[in-house]
Amino acid sequence: MKESVPNILWICTDQQRYDTIGALGNSCVSTPNIDRLVEEGVAFTRAYCQSPICTPSRASFMTGMYASTVHVNGNGNSHFPNHPPLITKMLADVGYDCGLIGKLHLAGASGRVEPRVEDGYRFWQYSHAPRDDWETGHDYADWVRLKGKVLGELTESLDGVPAEYHQTTWCGEKTIDFIRENREGPWMASVNIYDPHEPFNPPKSYREQFDPNEMTEPLFRESDRVQQRELEMIDFQSSGRTPEELDIKNPIIPRTPRSAGEDVASEGARDARTLKAAYYAMIKQIDDQVGRILDALEETGQREQTLVIFTSDHGEMLGDHGLIRKGCRFYEGLVRVPLIFSFPGQFRSGERSEALVELTDIAPTLLELVGEPVPVRMQGKSLLRILTGEIPPKHHRDYVRCEYYDAVDMPDGTYATMYRDEQYKLVVYHGHNLGELYNLWADPDEFENLWDSSEHLELKLDLLHRSFDATMLVMDKGPERIGPM
Repeated sequence: MKESVPNILWICTDQQRYDTIGALGNSCVSTPNIDRLVEEGVAFTRAYCQSPICTPSRASFMTGMYASTVHVNGNGNSHFPNHPPLITKMLADVGYDCGLIGKLHLAGASGRVEPRVEDGYRFWQYSHAPRDDWETGHDYADWVRLKGKVLGELTESLDGVPAEYHQTTWCGEKTIDFIRENREGPWMASVNIYDPHEPFNPPKSYREQFDPNEMTEPLFRESDRVQQRELEMIDFQSSGRTPEELDIKNPIIPRTPRSAGEDVASEGARDARTLKAAYYAMIKQIDDQVGRILDALEETGQREQTLVIFTSDHGEMLGDHGLIRKGCRFYEGLVRVPLIFSFPGQFRSGERSEALVELTDIAPTLLELVGEPVPVRMQGKSLLRILTGEIPPKHHRDYVRCEYYDAVDMPDGTYATMYRDEQYKLVVYHGHNLGELYNLWADPDEFENLWDSSEHLELKLDLLHRSFDATMLVMDKGPERIGPM
């Protein structure tokens, strides 16, 4: 490790789309503190996760490898393998004091604290989700109890968990505690906030800041209803609906009347604008905690010595094409995520890069930053030369990939891959004779599926060839070769 290395604050939200930051063009959301990171750093506006589901995505960016190579392809797994090592373990091994605050989700966490591997975390404050369903080890629920409340009771309210007892607030406070600890060497904090994940029920004090009537409509055409019917056998957590009546199961978002005398449905809201307002309210609360954390860095004199990364594990459909939540689809809102690096005085500032990048690229970037070799096994590519200004920010990869291999507990067991280059996106639903092909230059909102177009057959075959090559070139080749035979 280099003699002088930065602290690393890595904030990862859960299920946050790429287009949810004010400084990057969203006028409906309120993110002044994340906007500060954008203005002080490099924002990669075309960053893609490697799976549209939590665990395989997190396995990918925590190892710098594709989930299929690590053999961690779905949620709810019994355990995470001991090899390859996580980037946090690799940093701990060279002298970093590593802390985990919030979610990890490298293995199944239903009703339990997920089993740990050698993850490198000395500081451990764990909360997979704001559910009080662990007998022991749920640090967030214990924190709520110390404040005289019961988390399970708070989560039942239509007003949401009050901000002062919310998991997002707890993540902010525990991160500040970690930052303020006395230590001699560098530190690395993994801050994994559960929001803006469903159930889309922010604290009332935040929900009241966003008027559903002021929200933009989702990306939707009548042709989407036909498209989603054709893909009904493909795993997804919702079915295709119109923006006025989305497939929100057990909704708990109170409906806001749109006009005098309008009936307010007792079961809660199902429409896209109400959903979007709640989603943006959760992001606003996240932004407030980001502000508190940045202030703590300033107050302790550590901001100039700290690299801040802001990203998310995957996106959210949010009504686009008639869908909400996540699953086996590869629309931009689901697979494209925020990715911001801010390191004042060391990295470019105010840079918006349109280079194609993957979340696998984070781990090798950190290793190169601290002067450690990047293992050959890592499929990510370091972004450091773009960040420091050594090379232009226009190009990093010729294409990006995303995978879905039987990732959630659904009966069909869908397998699919996405290959996206500068102009085209190819999606193959393996074994179903179904797919999607979009010309993103002409159709950035992904309405015109060219998969069955005879005029685009040659292009489709070429992209299928390229996608197959890309898949085969990242396969796990097994044990290390040590001799000729």
